[in-house]
Amino acid sequence: MQVNIVNTDNSTTIRLQGRFDFNTHRDFRAAVDTALKGLQSLISIDFGGVDYLDSSALGMLLMLRDKAGAASKTVSLINCGGGVRQILDIANFSKLFSIS
Repeated sequence: MQVNIVNTDNSTTIRLQGRFDFNTHRDFRAAVDTALKGLQSLISIDFGGVDYLDSSALGMLLMLRDKAGAASKTVSLINCGGGVRQILDIANFSKLFSIS
C-alpha cells in the first residue's frame, strides 16, 4: 500500500492506495503519527485508491479514532465506494465515523 499525506489549512488527508491490511500497519501508523502532530483539526482518510481492507485495517481505524479524540481531532473516511463501503457498513463504522 502507498500512503501519501496532504495538508491544508484545516485538514490533513491520508491518501491510501492498494491493499489496506496488516502488512501495511507500520506505514499507516507513521502517517497517523504525522497527522496527529499537525495543527489541523480534521484528519481525512481517503479510500479512493483502496481495493481491499481486512479486519486489522478496521482495528487501525479504531486506533486512529481513539488517538485523534485524545488530541481533540476529528476523523472522516472519504471516497469510500464499492467493497470498501460495504465492509465499513457491515462493521457499523457509520456510527463511529463520518463516511462519504
